[in-house]
Formats: sequence, structure tokens, C-alpha cells
Amino acid sequence: MRPLRRKPKTLTTEPTLHLPGVGGAGSGPVLTGRRPPSAPQGLPSGTSAPGLTDDSGDVVGASAPGPTIDDAVRERARLIANRLALTRPRQHLRPRRSPSGELVTRRWTGAGDDIDLDATLEVLASTPHPADDDILVRDRLQIRRNLVLVVDISGSRRGEQVRTAAATVGALVGELGRDDIAVVAFWSDASLLVRMGQTTHPDAIIEQLLAIPAQGLTNVAFALEVARQQLAGTPPADARVLLLSDCVHNAGPDPRAVAAGLPRLDVLLDRSEEFDPDLAKDLATVGRGRCRTVDSYRDVAPALMSIFG
Repeated sequence: MRPLRRKPKTLTTEPTLHLPGVGGAGSGPVLTGRRPPSAPQGLPSGTSAPGLTDDSGDVVGASAPGPTIDDAVRERARLIANRLALTRPRQHLRPRRSPSGELVTRRWTGAGDDIDLDATLEVLASTPHPADDDILVRDRLQIRRNLVLVVDISGSRRGEQVRTAAATVGALVGELGRDDIAVVAFWSDASLLVRMGQTTHPDAIIEQLLAIPAQGLTNVAFALEVARQQLAGTPPADARVLLLSDCVHNAGPDPRAVAAGLPRLDVLLDRSEEFDPDLAKDLATVGRGRCRTVDSYRDVAPALMSIFG
């Protein structure tokens, strides 16, 4: 595989995963450094393993009133959401019984005893020599996605790029409300804003993203490792990661090695400022996903529909 366009800085300390804390009244979110229990131990400096620290991370907005969502960002998220019509996961995947699944009619395969009598009679009426699988049963089919949104808020990103990213995440959180979604914001470190399975409101996640200032270097590898940990135990067919970034990776190890270990990685490449198209394409290729480009928020909806189509 070709060398990275930029030689990333070798990190002398392991990156930190921040978890939003609870600030005081009227304060913004407090980021506290932690390491997930599943993180590997004893890896050398510069790896993508989360670092252990007993110190608190940066306090964002602790002495100022809590941020309000920029009206332009809220409108941008609404426009993106209105244009999204994301395809649901295909229903011919292996069904799993679940109270939260959708009740569907399917051919009998040896499992299931709730016969859809009307549908079965309709099939038998047109089939002179029916077979066992001409019997149709009703079953609950689980079609939830498990999606990790990985959002670049590093110092290479400008205000307009971060606002577009926040609007995109807000639109997706609203559109994919029936799915399990985690949200990771990253720079040289990362912040797990929403854990897998945790519910959140689109406005809340937009506010969280806008409250974190663009900062530091860009460590794509660490962010993807955090996403991988969030998907641990999820069947690969149901799991995917969406990276929103300019892919100007300049800190930490080669992220392509981490991308290759993900069930699927799609990349939404922001080209409005400096960007690295080669790394974006490589990440999507080794991650068995798609890479789509956006130059402004107006390009986001069609790009996402192409990724999820």
C-alpha cells in the first residue's frame, strides 16, 4: 500500500478517550479522561490503544453559559434530514427473533410456526405441486443497524466544516432513530459523546459537538479503534462505521490497519478545505465500504444516500 501523504507525528504518550462529565449549572460539558475496560494493556507509545489517566481532560465552557445551537446549523441539519431517505437494511438477511423486530411474512425454512394463512393459500392456488417452502410464516425480523459516527473536530478543521459535520450527525441521529448509534468526536484524542445503545436527541448531539473547540492534531487511527470497541460483540453484518473527516491524518499510527479490522467503514470526505483523497479512498477500500465527497452541506444528503443505498 502506498505511503501516507503526510508523515504522521509519533505520539510520545498514548491518546486519551474522554467521556463527557456533568458540569455545573449553566456550564458546558466536562471532558474527563478515561480508558475503556476492554482496552489492551501495555502497548507502546503511538499505538491506537486508549491511554490511562487519572487527570481530568479539558473543561469546555465551564465558566461561560452553555452554548446554544447555531440557527444556521439547526437549519442545515433540517435541510439534510429532509433530503435523506436512507434505505433500511435488507430483509433477506438471517432473521433473529426479537420483541423489537418487524413482523414480516417469509417462506418457511424449518423454523417458525405462525402460518400466514392468506398468503400461503394465495401461493398454493397458483402452484400445482407445492413444496415445503411454499408455506409462508410470519416472523419477527431484526433489521436494526449498529452504527458508529466518527466525527473529525481536529485543528485542521475550520468552523464551517465543524458546523457541517455537526449538522450531518444531527440529521443522521434523527433519521436513524430506530437504530443503535454511537458518536465519537476526535482530534489527537477522542471523546465518546454517545455510547452504543444510548438514546439522544439530534439537538443535544449538535450542541455537544459545537461545544468542543477544534483542537490538536488528527489521529484517525485512535478514533477508529474507539469505534471498533463500541461494535464489540455485534454481528459484522449489522455493524458499520461512518467517518466524517478531511482525512488529513497527522498523528499516530497508520489508520488503514485499524480500518481493515472493522466490519465496514464508509468515509464522507469533506473537501471544502485541505483534504487527503488518497487516504480516504484507502480507508474505504480496506474497510469494505464506500468513499463519497462533499464540498458543502448541500452535498451531504446525496452522498449519504449513496453510502447507505
